[in-house]
Amino acid sequence: MATYAIGDIQGCLEPLQCLLKKINFNPAKDKLWLAGDVINRGPDSLATLRFLYKLRDSITLVLGNHDLHFIAVYYGLRKAGKNDTLDQLLIAPDRADLVYWLRQQSLVHHDATLGFTMVHAGIPPQWSLEQALMRSREVEQVLQSNVPEYLLGNMYGNFPARWHDDLQGAERLRVITNYFTRMRFCSAEGELELQTKESADAAPIGFAPWFSLAGRKMRNEKIIFGHWAALEGRANTKNIYALDTGCVWGGELTALRLEDEMLFSCHCMA
Repeated sequence: MATYAIGDIQGCLEPLQCLLKKINFNPAKDKLWLAGDVINRGPDSLATLRFLYKLRDSITLVLGNHDLHFIAVYYGLRKAGKNDTLDQLLIAPDRADLVYWLRQQSLVHHDATLGFTMVHAGIPPQWSLEQALMRSREVEQVLQSNVPEYLLGNMYGNFPARWHDDLQGAERLRVITNYFTRMRFCSAEGELELQTKESADAAPIGFAPWFSLAGRKMRNEKIIFGHWAALEGRANTKNIYALDTGCVWGGELTALRLEDEMLFSCHCMA
C-alpha cells in the first residue's frame, strides 16, 4: 500500500493515466491525494473528472480555484471565461453527480499518521494546523449545505485582503477561500497580494511567498500544495512540497509518494 499526491491535473487525462501507470497505481490498495484544480484549461476536463469519480473511493481531493469556479458556473453564478474548457462538463448528463461529489470535498486535508497536510494554494502564516482545519471546515459546511450559492456567489474578489477574527459572513468565507485556493504571496501578517503570478523571486515589496515566511505557525508541518506552476516544483523550503509542475502549460505532471518522498513525473503536451 502506498499514498501518492499529485499536483494540478487541469483536465490533462493522458498525462494522469501515464503517471498512474508509471507508479503502478492499484486502487484496491493504494491511495491518491489530489492537490486541487483537477479540471479546466486542459483538453479533457469531462473525461478527467469522470475518470476520477470512478476512483473516488481511493481518492482524497482538496478543491482548487478552478474546481470552485466550475461549480459556480454550474449554478449560474459565474460565466465561463474565454480560456475555460468546461463546455462538455456543463452539458454532460452526469454533471449533477460530478458537481455533488466535488462539493463534498475539503479545502485542507491532514493525515496525522503520514504526517502530511495538503491544500491547493497555501496556508497563511498566522494560522496553526488546528486553525486551518477549523476554518476550512467553515467553508466546507456552506459548500455542502442546501445553499452552496451563498459561498459560490460571494467568493470572488480580493478583499478583505487579510484575516481578522471578527470577520463575518461572506467576507469571512471569501478570505478563507482565497488563502486556501488562490494565495501565492502574502505579508508576514497574512495580507494577501493576489495579482502577481510569477516565480518566487518576483515578490512585490512587503510580500513574500507564503511558505518562506520565518514566523509561520506551521513551519514544522509537512505541507503539499499545487496552484503555483511558476515554481516548477521547487519551493526550496523545508517541509514544503510544491507539486504544480505546469502540466497544462506543457510541463510535467508530478506525483510524490508520501511514504518515502520519492517523486515521479510524466511529460505533458501543451
